[in-house]
Amino acid sequence: MKKFLSLSMAAVMALSLAACGGSGDTAASGSTATNATAEGAASAEITGIAQVCDVGTIDDESFNQGCWTAVEAYGEANGINVDYYLPPSEDANDEDRQTLIRNAVNDGANTVVCVGYLYGPSLAWAATEYPDVHFIAVDVTVADIGTETIPANVYCITYKEEQAGYLAGYAAVKDGFTELGFLGGMAVPAVIRFGYGYVQGADAAAQELGTNVNIKYWYGGAFSGDANITAKMESWYSAGTQVVFACGGGIYTSAVEAAVKHDGKVIGVDVDQNYIGEQGVADGKYSYNPFVTSAMKGLSAGVTDALEHVAAGTWDTIAGTNFIYGLQEGDYVGLPTAEDSWNFSTFTVEEYEAEVEKIRNGEIAVDNNSDDATKPTTSEYVTVDYQV
Repeated sequence: MKKFLSLSMAAVMALSLAACGGSGDTAASGSTATNATAEGAASAEITGIAQVCDVGTIDDESFNQGCWTAVEAYGEANGINVDYYLPPSEDANDEDRQTLIRNAVNDGANTVVCVGYLYGPSLAWAATEYPDVHFIAVDVTVADIGTETIPANVYCITYKEEQAGYLAGYAAVKDGFTELGFLGGMAVPAVIRFGYGYVQGADAAAQELGTNVNIKYWYGGAFSGDANITAKMESWYSAGTQVVFACGGGIYTSAVEAAVKHDGKVIGVDVDQNYIGEQGVADGKYSYNPFVTSAMKGLSAGVTDALEHVAAGTWDTIAGTNFIYGLQEGDYVGLPTAEDSWNFSTFTVEEYEAEVEKIRNGEIAVDNNSDDATKPTTSEYVTVDYQV
């Protein structure tokens, strides 16, 4: 369950933010979540950092690993011990998560990175139980915590996943894909925003091109791949689906396994997953790289920034707030543009950057709805098959 530093330092961004936030999914970036200050957790010294993980594995090549990269690199660069703790199973409950936090603090961590909205209720308990601990909560809002305001020693980090999803859907259709799929892990807010953004982007491109587009949309009910999910994906690809946006930790493994059997493509999530396809080719597992792109969010940047605030003694400027990272705040979401990761056939980096700028300056507003019951509106060019 516990792991100490063993890997080399990864390149992560350390950015300085002004005090800002938002108390929920619909809060505008820059609004104040609470007037509370983190008096109990004001120490500038980090004695130890722990990451308490979301369901899955630490090497999921997605959500957990994206955050752990920042924690591990920061610890190595600054001579600080770091550990990670995994839930006992995908059925872990609030008590299990409280135990992980308790173990982390008992093992010497005074800064704990909580990964995933499921830590909300546990944070409500932990913030009071450990007032001198800095809690960095990734993909957690005040609504998840269930308190009126974000506790004074908690900093919430959320992302505008809908913008990254939009760019992935837009790029796919502009590149010529007309039969799309969305495979979500579970219908949780971040995954829903990715998916609904994907639909919106595909619709925008379809309208521009005057092209009919079909999208199959389904939640696999897990953040890892399995035989049933793979079979579902095989049925999609064999029926004509060309590319699937696999959004949910290790669930991408099922999409990739099915794709390579049917000459299909995959869109990765959270981090640039192109290297997975390249490694698969190098190892002889795949005959080609199935990843066309990835819808990324700056997990490492957000976590690193929060750690920098703790170390610099400016924790009280962000504690008790929710900062929402998106294109208006910087390059915190989007697609990888490095030559090795740009696998589109006709869609160009210049076209992509033009679309990014439209979102950044407000010309395009991507709906950030995360209510599973309220589907995004689409034009006559797009048909979405929401499957159960």
